[in-house]
Amino acid sequence: MNKKPYYITTAIAYTSGKPHIGNTYEIVLADSIARYKRMQGYDVRFQTGTDEHGQKIEDKAIEAGVSPQEFVDQTAAEIKRIWDLMNTSYDKFIRTTDKDHEAQVQKIFRKLYEQGDIYKGEYEGMYCKPCESFFTASQLVDGKCPDCGREVEPAKEEAYFFKMSKYAQKLIDYINDHPDFIQPESRKNEMMNNFLLAGLQDLCVSRTSFKWGIPVDFDPKHVVYVWIDALTNYITGLGYDQDGNSDPMFEKYWPADVHLIGKDILRFHTIYWPIMLMALGLPLPKQVFGHPWLLQNDGKMSKSKGNVIYADELVNFFGVDAVRYFVLHEMPFENDGVISWELMIERMNSDLANTLGNLVNRTISMSNKYFDGVVAKTGVSEPVDEELKTVALDAVKKTGEKMDKLRVADAITEVFTLFKRCNKYIDETTPWALAKDESKKDRLAEVLYNLTESITIGASLLAPFMPQTAEKIVSQLHTALRTEEDLDQFGKYASGTKVTDKPEILFARLDVEKTMEKVNALMESKKPKEDKPEEPVIDIEPKEEITYEDFSKMQFQVGEIIACEEVKKSKKLLCSQVKIGSQVKQIVSGIKAHYSAEEMVGKKVMVLVNLKPAKLAGVLSEGMLLCAEDENGELALMVPEKKMPSGAEIC
Repeated sequence: MNKKPYYITTAIAYTSGKPHIGNTYEIVLADSIARYKRMQGYDVRFQTGTDEHGQKIEDKAIEAGVSPQEFVDQTAAEIKRIWDLMNTSYDKFIRTTDKDHEAQVQKIFRKLYEQGDIYKGEYEGMYCKPCESFFTASQLVDGKCPDCGREVEPAKEEAYFFKMSKYAQKLIDYINDHPDFIQPESRKNEMMNNFLLAGLQDLCVSRTSFKWGIPVDFDPKHVVYVWIDALTNYITGLGYDQDGNSDPMFEKYWPADVHLIGKDILRFHTIYWPIMLMALGLPLPKQVFGHPWLLQNDGKMSKSKGNVIYADELVNFFGVDAVRYFVLHEMPFENDGVISWELMIERMNSDLANTLGNLVNRTISMSNKYFDGVVAKTGVSEPVDEELKTVALDAVKKTGEKMDKLRVADAITEVFTLFKRCNKYIDETTPWALAKDESKKDRLAEVLYNLTESITIGASLLAPFMPQTAEKIVSQLHTALRTEEDLDQFGKYASGTKVTDKPEILFARLDVEKTMEKVNALMESKKPKEDKPEEPVIDIEPKEEITYEDFSKMQFQVGEIIACEEVKKSKKLLCSQVKIGSQVKQIVSGIKAHYSAEEMVGKKVMVLVNLKPAKLAGVLSEGMLLCAEDENGELALMVPEKKMPSGAEIC
């Protein structure tokens, strides 16, 4: 039987830098949906990737001293590393620098030009470089970009434009006829009222002020501007060919079932992209879902605030599945979610270590303690069993209903409702009390069977969200994860199965105080360092120039002070025994006002070794210690910047 295809995409990540946890949330969200659809029996195609062209990339490459291609290669590799770290099961990682993608972008641009949807003109307005967007003066908010709030700059250049208004009414009609096209509902109202019904302006689709982009093949001084380049990845990644030779995969998976994107780029995906598809004569995606943002508890993440959190940092503290659980569970359907280290620790200890981890561990431990690990169905049931079974099967149904509406956080809550009910079931049935009565052995066996079966169902439902944890659970129960089709009834766990005799701790409780000490140290290290005030400089009277031959006569070496004492009858002098290689020289220095004799011992210092010996205050001195002096006469010994052995030559 042929599986029904299902195509899900994320927005492609911009290669301007390492993605923070808010960026990473989207790929984890998409992965959970893709995995759930596979569990339901769909033939899933899951695509993600990177957006790699534009002026910002060109500028960052220049700043880094590398070519734009080298810059995006490095950043794309880092993004892919994070996606892989989070155990995301994408089928295609597309890059907009892929040659096959670039070739199709050029073909698409030419087609739209030749059929009159694109024309050449001149743009004059305000440009936001971070958003790569043009705005009129009336669209600005307090003179700044309406999308990101950053500064804009005036721009004027020749450009090609797309006739958005030509398709505006057609798109309005489509949205009205397809109420689920834009989700959540509030996002649809925003797009309709603020953009479509207000009247669409033609869209700038080429640039001449920078070179890092796909050249317009019939007008090479222009490069294709970001939206035609980036948005078409959803079809080029399936093998779409503008000449009519598309890969069969395109026919199989297009139109996409859902484009999963951040709410900040909703306009581009629900207005620009559908109009491009209409112009190409292609069907529109079935749904565009604009998810909210994941914010720090003190607002948006910002490098200037030093509060940016990265996925790999969280994984180092909590593990991959705990991080997946947190970002999925804490994100509301429509409103922004909040991430904090304190809440992560709380969830780790309560939901994961206690509710889930402890449940699995003690269920397996009781099976081993009372039945040598063998889980058997005996049929000795009581009314309380039926309630557990109902909750288990309801969890299957309700999880499916929530996932069909992309309410992922609510779906996870349904799974944990089952785990919580299992814990309550243990308290109600008191297996430890049943074990004391030999006549209730069969009842005890039934209780442990019901728990094991419920945990298996819960683990199967949990798999799309926490895949590694789900596998660990069923592995310890010596069974397998089930598809949705196999979750239709209670009691499919094979009676007589022997569970592991060494249950694994799934999630260890964290010491809140010690963990937060480590967290605070990490976050403190990331705060931008304040600019230090410029240090004063000193100009001294220059001495007569010397030749290299003069300098080469002086022998400088590293010495180690092994003993030091004050010179009697002197207020200024210290006498040091300085080990230089295998020799020890006695050196008298006028630094008593700046160093005590005790401070001197153990220091590695710079020594002028071949200075002619002389007596100072009646004490022989066989060299000179080098010092620096400030305008106040304060002295500081010159010491090696790195660890150096005694006797090392200074050259």
